[in-house]
Amino acid sequence: MGQILALVVVLVVVVVITKLVRIVPQGFEWTVETFGKYTRTLSPGLHLLVPIYQSVGRKMNMMEQVLDVPSQDVITKDNAVVRVDGVVFYQVLDAAKAAYEVSNLEQASLALVMTNIRTVLGSMDLDESLSKRDEINARLLSVVDEATHPWGVKVNRIEIKDIAPPRDLVDSMARQMKAEREKRANILEAEGFKQAAILKADGEKQSAILAAEGKKEAAFREAEARERLAAAEAKATTLVSDAIAGGNVNALNYFVANKYVEALKEMANSPNQKMLLLPVEATGILGSLAGIAELAKESLGQQQARSATPPPR
Repeated sequence: MGQILALVVVLVVVVVITKLVRIVPQGFEWTVETFGKYTRTLSPGLHLLVPIYQSVGRKMNMMEQVLDVPSQDVITKDNAVVRVDGVVFYQVLDAAKAAYEVSNLEQASLALVMTNIRTVLGSMDLDESLSKRDEINARLLSVVDEATHPWGVKVNRIEIKDIAPPRDLVDSMARQMKAEREKRANILEAEGFKQAAILKADGEKQSAILAAEGKKEAAFREAEARERLAAAEAKATTLVSDAIAGGNVNALNYFVANKYVEALKEMANSPNQKMLLLPVEATGILGSLAGIAELAKESLGQQQARSATPPPR
């Protein structure tokens, strides 16, 4: 009987000590209730409670937690049905509010996130919902974080994992994208042909300008050459006329023989003549050449006489 009593006493002492001494692990906070009413929060470490009078209420995880958002069908602004899922990163900052302001924190947070996903995506068309993922995340984070603030919860990030349109809609988008790419390729090809035609026309224009400039320069040179030739002939004619006026018949013979030889040269070079038969008086040509020689001698003698005559003082 005494042993049973001692055993009961030992069990009571163990239970009392267990209720009296409480150790809160790191990363958690426990709420303390006095006859069922919240009184204080226990931080990580060793704490003493009055058995029966005080008890542990809720054990709250204060570390950042991850909440998976299950996939759901959402209708976009342009009546396209997409399947969306996501993930939420949140952290409890106030254990008392998280324990007593909301009945089930995870379920309430999940319902809030799913509702706002439908709201945000419902205000966008399909193209915006697929291309503006960052904007969707930012809008969800702003709304959900503000809504969960009274619960003592801080929502750090909300990420949309996947937005999946129906298969027929994906095929239609692929065809549209292919058509757009072909359109851009045709436009680029047409622009290339246009640019090539412009460059070719510009090159032909520059070539024509250069050819015209060349012809102009050649005509100018030819005219200048003819002008010089005419001036030389005029000067030669003047000299011959002066010599004839001075009584020098050899100058006339030179002039006639020169024109005679030039006429024969032109007739020989004519493309319409294969054979040239002309009666030529050889003695006349030789006499003309003799006149040329006499004229050259007289001109040389006059130059020597000028050089020998002393200059006047």
